Amino acid sequence: MNDVLFFSGFIVLIVLLLLFDLGVFNKNSHEVKFREAVVWTTIWISFSLGFYFFILNQGQLIHGIDSIDRLKEIVALHHHPVIVDPNDFEGSLARYRSNLGLEYMSGYLIEYALSIDNLFVMMLIFISFKVKKKHYKKVLFYGILGAILLRFIFIFFASALIHRFDWVLYIFGAFLLYAGIKLFLHKENDEKIDISDHKVVKWTSKFFNVYPKFIGNRFFHRENGKFFLTPLFLVVLVIEFTDVIFAVDSVPAIFSVTKDPFIVFFSNIFAILGLRSLFFVLSNIMNMFRYLKPGLAILLMFVGLKLLFEFYLHKIGFETKHSLMVIIGILAASIILSILLPRKEKEAR
Repeated sequence: MNDVLFFSGFIVLIVLLLLFDLGVFNKNSHEVKFREAVVWTTIWISFSLGFYFFILNQGQLIHGIDSIDRLKEIVALHHHPVIVDPNDFEGSLARYRSNLGLEYMSGYLIEYALSIDNLFVMMLIFISFKVKKKHYKKVLFYGILGAILLRFIFIFFASALIHRFDWVLYIFGAFLLYAGIKLFLHKENDEKIDISDHKVVKWTSKFFNVYPKFIGNRFFHRENGKFFLTPLFLVVLVIEFTDVIFAVDSVPAIFSVTKDPFIVFFSNIFAILGLRSLFFVLSNIMNMFRYLKPGLAILLMFVGLKLLFEFYLHKIGFETKHSLMVIIGILAASIILSILLPRKEKEAR
């Protein structure tokens, strides 16, 4: 019951943040400049870090832990690598909160990092549909809103599968390893989106009337008694479809650092909330980080291998903090290499 109350409160918080975003950040249609995007990216990251410090100090509230027996139950249920001392409730609780915070931050960094690749795809979608830059933020807002709902369904369904069938984790691990290798070998020159042949566009056009041109920032249009979807609404649908495909990689990746569906969801949602502002930051500097995509590929391979060999890693003392260090190391190396070895002008064209 306590889990439900906390989760309900969290959802209320997310709704308030989204309403704040819609009312302030999305008030007028305008092209978001680099400086504004950096400010909002900083704000969303601050919210995410604030939740991390909340976990460190009050993490027991998530599952309503008020006794040593309840702590034992939660640690066993979600396979937290925490030693519970029956004679030291406060000390055990402090270790639990510390580990929970590390799991949250590891999941957040994985989701945030992998989201970068998804943002590049979103940019291709906007370019392919010839969407005006002043409409980007509205499309991204509703795209992220839909992503939150889809992640909720996906995460708790995956968690139920894992608790019932442990071997599902090996499937996740093998898939992530394959996805990482595929991304590492993928050539950027091959990236393009044919909107006329896109599955979502073809399916939607089959069942609904689609207006042939954009009408400002409107998603729907009525003309001569007929109801039409506008091309801008199609863009939202394509982005939602892309996010579902992307979630197949990112959600299992977070399960490599925590089996607690609440932590998976929290880290996922806080990362997603900052995606819109991050998109506008990256759209200005995307050519600066040439080694980021190979870094993300290595990150996927790492979490895939971790899921496949988790039992042996635990035996040699590989803990949550070590996962976090590896994740930070991979991302830092990708960024540093990109700065030290920038893309040549001919390659950037």
